[in-house]
Amino acid sequence: MSTRSTHGLPSRPSGKRPVHLFPGQGDFSVTSLARAVRTADVLRDAVGEVFGQLDDIAAEHDLPLLATRLLGSRPPSARELAEAPAGTIQLATYGASLAVHRALSRVYGPPAAVVGVSFGEIAAVAAAGVLTVADGARAALDLTRVLAFCPGGLTVLGCAADHAARLLATAGAADTVVAVVNDDRTVVVSGPSADLVRVEKTAGELGTAAVRLRLPFSSHHPALAPQAEAFATLLRAYPWSRARCPVFSAVAQRSYRPDDDLRLGLADCLVKPAVVPTVLHQLHSCRPDLLLEAGTGDALATAARRVLDPCGGPPVHAPLADPDFPW
Repeated sequence: MSTRSTHGLPSRPSGKRPVHLFPGQGDFSVTSLARAVRTADVLRDAVGEVFGQLDDIAAEHDLPLLATRLLGSRPPSARELAEAPAGTIQLATYGASLAVHRALSRVYGPPAAVVGVSFGEIAAVAAAGVLTVADGARAALDLTRVLAFCPGGLTVLGCAADHAARLLATAGAADTVVAVVNDDRTVVVSGPSADLVRVEKTAGELGTAAVRLRLPFSSHHPALAPQAEAFATLLRAYPWSRARCPVFSAVAQRSYRPDDDLRLGLADCLVKPAVVPTVLHQLHSCRPDLLLEAGTGDALATAARRVLDPCGGPPVHAPLADPDFPW
């Protein structure tokens, strides 16, 4: 028997286990991470452990060391991370997800499964033991190098996927595609910058919210097949182990099987869309009683609530977006 907190969270491990959700790059907040490490010792310890390993990888690539700064009295700002050398923000995002996962596992028990969305798939497979923490960091930096050759950008639209498709047609954005479906209210489109300008203008005229992500690349686009092949080749440098728990992919729209080549699975994130609702509905096979976002924001948790609440799904929480989260 388990007791429950006022947040609907088990105060000690129950007979079931949570599922951890690993978001992509568009919702990273260094502010929420810095705030949480000041108030939650278990998270502070996890950040020190994970970023202690990542600092070794950062040193290999002449990137800023983050462990001491994230735990210090003056953590780096979002602007500082954005202006740091390429790869810094990716290491920070990857490391934050793994640190949150590690802290949550210590408090609520290891996850029954993990879900990766876009860039979050790298942290998800590392959390499942498929890659080591260090090799996952190297894979994140490999992707950073590949993304430098992925021109264009990404825009969030406040509408359903079918509406987005019509909006793209109206805007004459033939080279832009629906890249990520978060839920029935939010999608991300990917394409050339000139196309996105037209899409955003058309969205404004139609009363649809449109926000350009501060990411200098495109992704989830079929034109990026050469880049995906290059990324898959880079991933072959690392040893890959059997997963400790099911790994669900929003791009594969299912859990990975033992005979899947996860190198190709991760590379598919560059060319195929991520469909979050489809993969969330498949979590019933794990019978989770709780979904926890292993990231610094709450966009993925919000999408999960919109998708699962109408069908009586389990509670969903974004620990770092909730200052009162019971660590």
